[in-house]
Amino acid sequence: MVTEQPHGTGHRTSPVIPALDVFDPAPVAVAVFRGPDHVLAYTNAVYRKLFGDRPLGVPAREVMADLERQEAFTLLDEVYRTGQPAQIGPDRPVRIEDAQGEVRDRWFSLSLSRAAPEGRAGTPDEVGVLLVAMEVTGEVTAKERARMLSEKRLRVLHRYQSLVTAGAQKVWVTDRDGGLVEGSPGWERVTGMPWDRLCGRGWLDAAHPEDRPALAEAWDRAVQEVPQLFQHRFRLRHRDGCYRHCELRAVPIRENGRVVEWVGACADIEDQWVADRRKELLARASAAVTESAHADRAFAAVGRVIVPELADACGVYLFPESEPGAEREAGIIHRISSTIRHGLPAAVAPLRPERVAPGSAFDQVIHERRPIHRRIRPGPVPPEKVPPGVAPWAELAEVHDVVMFPVTIAGSVHAVVAVYACRERESFGRGELGLVRAVLDQSLPVFSNTLELRHTQRIALALQRSLLTDPPLVDGLEIVARYLPSSMADEVGGDWYDSFVLPDGATTLIIGDVAGHDLTAAVAMSKMRNMLRSLVVDRQEPPGDILRRLDVSTQILGTEEGTATCVYARIEGSAGGPWQLHFSVAGHLPPLLVTAEGEARFLDAAQDIMLGGLAPDQERASSIEPLPPRSIVLLYTDGLVERPDEDIDVGLERLRRQAAGLATKPLDDFCRALVAGPSADSSDDIAVIAARIPGHEGQEPEGSATVG
Repeated sequence: MVTEQPHGTGHRTSPVIPALDVFDPAPVAVAVFRGPDHVLAYTNAVYRKLFGDRPLGVPAREVMADLERQEAFTLLDEVYRTGQPAQIGPDRPVRIEDAQGEVRDRWFSLSLSRAAPEGRAGTPDEVGVLLVAMEVTGEVTAKERARMLSEKRLRVLHRYQSLVTAGAQKVWVTDRDGGLVEGSPGWERVTGMPWDRLCGRGWLDAAHPEDRPALAEAWDRAVQEVPQLFQHRFRLRHRDGCYRHCELRAVPIRENGRVVEWVGACADIEDQWVADRRKELLARASAAVTESAHADRAFAAVGRVIVPELADACGVYLFPESEPGAEREAGIIHRISSTIRHGLPAAVAPLRPERVAPGSAFDQVIHERRPIHRRIRPGPVPPEKVPPGVAPWAELAEVHDVVMFPVTIAGSVHAVVAVYACRERESFGRGELGLVRAVLDQSLPVFSNTLELRHTQRIALALQRSLLTDPPLVDGLEIVARYLPSSMADEVGGDWYDSFVLPDGATTLIIGDVAGHDLTAAVAMSKMRNMLRSLVVDRQEPPGDILRRLDVSTQILGTEEGTATCVYARIEGSAGGPWQLHFSVAGHLPPLLVTAEGEARFLDAAQDIMLGGLAPDQERASSIEPLPPRSIVLLYTDGLVERPDEDIDVGLERLRRQAAGLATKPLDDFCRALVAGPSADSSDDIAVIAARIPGHEGQEPEGSATVG
């Protein structure tokens, strides 16, 4: 029976078989084709949504002309003819236009079966094919993405394996906890360690023992904190037993936000490390010696650069003369510096002159002017293999390598630098010795300058001492003079004192100071001293007039001589007294008068500006001060009272109190006590000259003079 079907969810022709309504709510696409031409007779809503609203009553080849897979029509023919159902899997996509007009690839699982009218065989036009289509695009594309991702990861793995096999770097993979789970031929080849020793945490054993704790600590922290990139430098032990600097770089690999492994590469950076180290050491050496104005300190500064970076200890030996021929013939050299790393025994002998044994390694360095390398076996150290005076310490420190370098300037050996390797330190290699040589060469210009300065200052000191003559012997007067050079051993100042008896019977006390600490200051001081002597002996004038004449002479000398100060005093009086001090002060510290009763005061009268600063037509002041019996007149230079961290008035008051307390001491003890404290830490020369006035009748001491 044929009935009319109102419009509903199914889309069909008229007449229609009511049994097909069962497919209207189906969640899959359903279509029915009738007859040998496969005329489209029915589609449900899902079908129309997937494939569009296809017109009914039209053969399949026309209504589905856009279908690329034409074998589907052959399959319709076969199912219609044989009645055997068929399946088409989603082996490849179907490019179709959907209900929205979008053409794209989609995947379907198709099922075809023969359909006939209910209850009878049906005519050829009534027999058809039922098509059920299920879209599986989502599942297929997901699998395809997974497959492509898997292939991509496989390619990455192949690349990684190629890098591991062919690359020079040492590459490995650890688990999330940092234990090695995948090594590389490069890593095993370089370290010489088999896989069973490298796996887990065994790879850490390839690091230098000194670097291993820091590497393990840094790696453990990285595993816990998971940085984006882990970097660490350490020394890696190679198959031949040597160590080379390398840089380890590792990155965490995450899946679903969790770290699953670490991939790392270890690159050799020895050449870069050596270049950086050389640059840094040479910069340090240059800065250290540049800041040291004295030869001893410059060499000691280089020792602190070498130790402990390049050696365990460093000793410096310096010839006592800038032209060391005479001392070298005598076999004497001065050990001026000893730098020893922490943990080794201190030097067993103080810094001192040492005698060089003929034929020893040290003697060979001096005469052949080349480095000498000696290896020392355990046990007693042969003295001829090490620098003089070092053998006892070398045995205690377990020295096994010593290298002695000559420091040659203008063809002469001026110094010898010895470096030592002790205990666990490896024997010196070419790299370390090359760096020591480079550090010494870098410092050579400064050494040359300081040694030249040392020679110049020695000449200046000799000149200065030659001018500091003994005070005269004067009946009734005690005169004591002392001169102490600066504690900065190589510095020479322009301090001077003088004392002599004038034709008129007066005794002079003179003290002066020319600014500077070099040969120029010493020469200027010599000129001033000699000019003042000439003026004093030639002129019977007040001290102020004498110094005014010296002003003119100073200006003639020229401003390059520097500033100068002076006190010129005459002790005047007969053998029985009274006595007086006739004096003038040119920019210098005032004389100090100390009475026998312990009263001390500065003589501030006759104070004027320094020499060379007064106009020729101006007068200089003179003053006369009575001198009580047994009193002391003290003239001194500023090294006795000046300190860098205090006002000059503080130092003057300290001197006044100390001198008052020493009033009854013998004059030699008086002067010695005054200079003892300041001489220990003063950076300036100290010169003093003092005179003690005779006492009353019967108390006069014999005339005496002391210089120190």
